[in-house]
Amino acid sequence: MRAHIGDQLVVESPTTGSTRRDGEIVGLHHEDGTPPYDVRWSDTEQITLVFPGPDAHVRHSEHRLESRRQVSRRGTDDTTRRAPDPGDIGRRVALERKRQGLTRTEAARRARIAPEYLRYLEERSAHPSPATLIRLAEALGTGVADLRGGGVDLPPGQGQALRHPTLADLTAEECRAHLSTHGVGRVAVSTPDGPAVVPVNYEVIDDAIVFRTAPGSDAAAAVGADVAFEVDHVDEAMSQGWSVLAVGPAQAVTEPDAMRQLAERAHTDPWAGERDLWVSIRPARLTGRRITPSDR
Repeated sequence: MRAHIGDQLVVESPTTGSTRRDGEIVGLHHEDGTPPYDVRWSDTEQITLVFPGPDAHVRHSEHRLESRRQVSRRGTDDTTRRAPDPGDIGRRVALERKRQGLTRTEAARRARIAPEYLRYLEERSAHPSPATLIRLAEALGTGVADLRGGGVDLPPGQGQALRHPTLADLTAEECRAHLSTHGVGRVAVSTPDGPAVVPVNYEVIDDAIVFRTAPGSDAAAAVGADVAFEVDHVDEAMSQGWSVLAVGPAQAVTEPDAMRQLAERAHTDPWAGERDLWVSIRPARLTGRRITPSDR
């Protein structure tokens, strides 16, 4: 008997041949896929170590069977194989886990699931049960809807307000730490059509906030002016968050060596596509605030 994570272990009645119990294989103890297995039973959602008997067999997942058929049709050339798609839930679970600073083992222990199953969920297109999603959401300090991406198009801040919030100013060092090295922020500029607030992918390089934009765009209006740049984070699950505001002069970066160095040190490309104009903001004022539960 050989199995892979995600396959089903089916235990049949020895008298009728009908399914007596089944569960998902969420952990392997041998690289060749031989028993024993960690199985999450469908009737109890509990995970147990199983040494299958003669009344058990493995039912391979449809996703794996289809992958085998595709490989069979294409041949075994590694250049034709694609990496597995973790799916939206897997990506969101992995992102939330890393944001909380948890290892897979720690997150799995909190969610009461096998670390091998959490790895499978993060790396494959899986469909965890509602009970597993609830435990994962609790372990990661978020909600099931957030893991499913249900609120992706909603503006932040619609969660329940704190009963006793504490609003505190951030130090300059804390502001720099929250700005971190890159992300998405908003630059406020004056344009011929009036004030505009534009989201941009930014980097923090040598204490300067830098972003790429297109000449003639609204964000390009920052060049040669004093502008405001803001970045924030809202934790809907915990009803808390922070914001940082930087104010200072913005200049275009035109020297070829400086542009090359910025491009080499950039973590990501602009989400909006190719942009050629580098803009640098040197903060003259850096302020921030954090809202958290009080100690009451």
